[in-house]
Amino acid sequence: QSEKELQDVVKQQEEKMLQLIDKSGEVTMLKEEVSQLKRSLQRAETEAKVLWEEMREKEPKADTAHVQDRVLLRQEVDKLRLLLLEKRDEKRLLYDKY
Repeated sequence: QSEKELQDVVKQQEEKMLQLIDKSGEVTMLKEEVSQLKRSLQRAETEAKVLWEEMREKEPKADTAHVQDRVLLRQEVDKLRLLLLEKRDEKRLLYDKY
């Protein structure tokens, strides 16, 4: 009976280890996603600064609404690119899994 209890305890520990491994993988994926988002944010901020500088040099009294629209459009394009990459990654993970 004690051997059976020991086997049950070992089995429970193995299940816990597998759960921890799964969670570890999720944490790694989330860290990667955060890293990608930080890079995207940095790129968007840089693009916005460059665009503002361009507009100030060309037209000191440029229409700020137009500039803001262009910046927002660039950000949307970046978001869509990121979503496309995420979907490709998800698709690749599904292929790898199955």
